[in-house]
Amino acid sequence: MGFSEMMKRRVFGALGDPHYEEYANDIHDSGEHLLALINDVLDLSKVEAGKLEMHEDEVDIAALVATSLQTVREPADAGQVELSTEMAPDLPLLTADERMVKQILLNLLSNAVKFTPEGGRVTVRAGLDGGGAFALTVADTGIGIKGEDSSKVRTPFGQIDSSLGRKHKGTGLGLPLAKELVEMHGGTLEIDSKLGAGTTLTVRFPAERVSAVTRDLGGSA
Repeated sequence: MGFSEMMKRRVFGALGDPHYEEYANDIHDSGEHLLALINDVLDLSKVEAGKLEMHEDEVDIAALVATSLQTVREPADAGQVELSTEMAPDLPLLTADERMVKQILLNLLSNAVKFTPEGGRVTVRAGLDGGGAFALTVADTGIGIKGEDSSKVRTPFGQIDSSLGRKHKGTGLGLPLAKELVEMHGGTLEIDSKLGAGTTLTVRFPAERVSAVTRDLGGSA
């Protein structure tokens, strides 16, 4: 991946034939896909073996959403998918493992962008629900999921069969891994979807993980 990156950037000069640049892009993209797959498999294996350790701190979810959106902005722009956010005012901090929460969010965002056609929209929302739990939602206007497939996509390597789904590389590990990481925090992952009408994925962290400190105020809520 490092050498293909150097070739893409022409560190030592022009590549010559344009086919070489195409090959370098293919090598790099395939390497990134394989690396992501390996990391997901390893993390899922650690979770199932009870070996994945949590390092908890007070996490600024709004800031985490902003950096995660930057990560998926390139594929979103390429697919002409609009990204937006709806953050509650005075959003409290969340006691959680920041790396895990970011992985949860990136997995949900990547799926949403991947399965949303051109001209669609992906929206991230965050705030407290009526019971005081911290709700983090990723909603898209994509292809949606049939009712009978909602349980399938929660299982490792479970993928839905759709014409758009077959156009994209994937293993079906992103959502199951996100579900496991959420449950390690004592939370839940809910799926609300309708075929052809988009999908809304909601992660709920228990109320006891909600800090008394708000992001905007920097003091007691």
